[in-house]
Amino acid sequence: MVGSASNGRLRLAFSPVNGSQDLSPSSTPASNADSECGAVEFTREDVEALVSEKMKSKNKFNYKERCENMMEYIKRLRLCIRWFLELEGEYAFEQEKLRCALELTERRCYEMEAALKNKDEEMNLVILELRKSLGSLQENLLKEESEKKAAKDSLSKEKEVRISIERSKASLSEELDKAQAELDGANQRIASINDMYTRLQEYNSSLQLYNSKLQTDLSAAHETIKHREKERLDMVEDLHTLRGQHKSLQDQLTSSIASQEGAMKQKDDLLNEVACLRMELHQIKDDRDQYQRQAQSLADEVSKYKELATNSSELEEKCLSQGNQIQILHDQLAVAERKLQMSDMSALETRNEFEGQKKLINELHKCLEDAEFKLVEGEKLRKKLHNTILELKGNIRVFCRVRPHLPDDNSSNHGKVFSYPTLPECLGRNIDMTQNGQKHSFIFDKVFTPDASQDEVFIEISQLVQSALDGYKVCIFAYGQTGSGKTYTMMGNPGQLDEKGLIPRSLEQIFQTTQALQRQGWRYEMQVSMLEIYNETIRDLISINWDSSRTENGVAGKQYMIKHDANGNTQVSDLTIVDVRSSKEVSFLLDRAAHSRSVGKTQMNEQSSRSHFVFTMRITGVNEQSTEQQVQGVLNLIDLAGSERLSKSGSTGDRLKETQAINKSLSSLADVIFALAKKEDHVPFRNSKLTYLLQPCLGGDSKTLMFVNLSPEPYSAGESLCSLRFAARVNACEIGTPRRQLNIRTSDSRLSYG
Repeated sequence: MVGSASNGRLRLAFSPVNGSQDLSPSSTPASNADSECGAVEFTREDVEALVSEKMKSKNKFNYKERCENMMEYIKRLRLCIRWFLELEGEYAFEQEKLRCALELTERRCYEMEAALKNKDEEMNLVILELRKSLGSLQENLLKEESEKKAAKDSLSKEKEVRISIERSKASLSEELDKAQAELDGANQRIASINDMYTRLQEYNSSLQLYNSKLQTDLSAAHETIKHREKERLDMVEDLHTLRGQHKSLQDQLTSSIASQEGAMKQKDDLLNEVACLRMELHQIKDDRDQYQRQAQSLADEVSKYKELATNSSELEEKCLSQGNQIQILHDQLAVAERKLQMSDMSALETRNEFEGQKKLINELHKCLEDAEFKLVEGEKLRKKLHNTILELKGNIRVFCRVRPHLPDDNSSNHGKVFSYPTLPECLGRNIDMTQNGQKHSFIFDKVFTPDASQDEVFIEISQLVQSALDGYKVCIFAYGQTGSGKTYTMMGNPGQLDEKGLIPRSLEQIFQTTQALQRQGWRYEMQVSMLEIYNETIRDLISINWDSSRTENGVAGKQYMIKHDANGNTQVSDLTIVDVRSSKEVSFLLDRAAHSRSVGKTQMNEQSSRSHFVFTMRITGVNEQSTEQQVQGVLNLIDLAGSERLSKSGSTGDRLKETQAINKSLSSLADVIFALAKKEDHVPFRNSKLTYLLQPCLGGDSKTLMFVNLSPEPYSAGESLCSLRFAARVNACEIGTPRRQLNIRTSDSRLSYG
């Protein structure tokens, strides 16, 4: 029972209503403060008691009492209803307030994201400026180091020159001292010769006087004496020519004078004296010749000494000039040393500044690495959340790839059909196509330009391939016109390792991952099958008796039937299933299937795929170390035949039938996509073998990805636009949410196409 407001009884809040927390009386709106139930609160027990209360009266025929009880009961019900209305209004008010707070928080989040983007751009600009300044500082440092090295080299050269000059100066000073000593000796010898010469002149004059006296005294002597006197006169004349001879000449002349004085004293014995004089005269002639030779040698020595004197003056001038040069070099050396000190100081300052800038750049690099790491992590989180949203949403993911340019393409028209926006929010997801001057824009989950490599394409789908190992059904198929690069995307270029397609790369990743997971107790078994749909007929591409699947004596061979079970698995009857344990085994099977696949030549493509190729791998994994957890995944990789127009392909005969069958199956695929996009009740999966085989991928619980392949050639613009519009429709289709298959054990070992 609920008491009235007048009895002072206060009930607890009715907390269980709507599963919310208790509300305090202060949270009640002000407009209801003076209502009848403003001070009354109800609990779940009160409401249940009020609802289950039965009218009791002492006299069932006392209608007045029953009416009063009923009025009291109605009053209490009204109070409870009003309390519920007020509580509902209060909840609505709180909900509105929370919604406003949520909008405000989202607005702030958007503003913070915008500010973060601006900060990232500013940080990138700062990093670019710092990188430029770092480059300029490094260039300046290299220049200063080269200048310092050149200054050091010049200084070492100047030091070597100075040392050599000092050595030459010392040698020249030694030579100058020697020359000066020789010059002094020569001067002394010249002075002695000059003294001897004056003495000889004096002695010659005395001899002349003496000879005149002899001529007067010996006038009466014998003719021989006259002849001797004549010879003596000749000797005197010869003695006049002997000026400047050596001191030994003086000794000889003194001896001759003594001999002559002896002859004068011995006047009586003239004959003997004449004979002696003749002998002495002959000796004197010999001595004269010797003295002449000595005088000539002395003259040569004098000229040599004069030349030495002139050379000594030249050497003094040279030494003086070299001393001036040495002084200039000393000054230049001092200037170079000062410059070197200044360059050392500037280099030290530059090095300190460089170290500071280097530390700053290292810090900025760390910040940049952190920012890039956060950006990469954020991008991974964005992709993960995006994939999660798409999985929850159930959409088919679409990747767009423009075929790389071929040597046969018209290079002058490259880049005129497709363009790729470079805005951050559009980068890698938008593609613009221009046809007849009109621009068409499309948005997909990923867009690959012609420059994208096979490795870059595979990185984007590697996580999807990993999902097959995790127990999901995965389907990847390539769609596009003939010659747009579908087979290149799926199979790659045979013989070139860097151009392997998605199928070989997916197999390598699967086997590498299974080997890595063996340490965690996982054991995997893989089964592979390959088929083609040619003219609405299924063919087994890895069957040993492959020709029997075509015709046997004009009669059709095996009839392969497609069956779907209740769990969404697909089986193809009588299809060859091979257990594989390595990527080499699968590569061998792929080569066999490639040689068995139907390929033809048309005007648009020399090697056009004339059938739909379906590669399927069933993966079963068991964790033997844990709780025997089992996963079953299916990987479907499909290379669809290319759509083509008969007017361009020029197909006739068998090629015409193939083209009609391909276009019919692709048209059925378009009908299925349009029905799924419109969410129609009936989806025409059975209109073709292709759509019926892909039914679990398009309408079940599979992770599905479509590659729309485009040709960059302008003459293919019409087909490219149709492919882009079809891909946009596919991207908008919603299918079932992917479901992981865990702990499922089946006795049937046949391959499922999921």
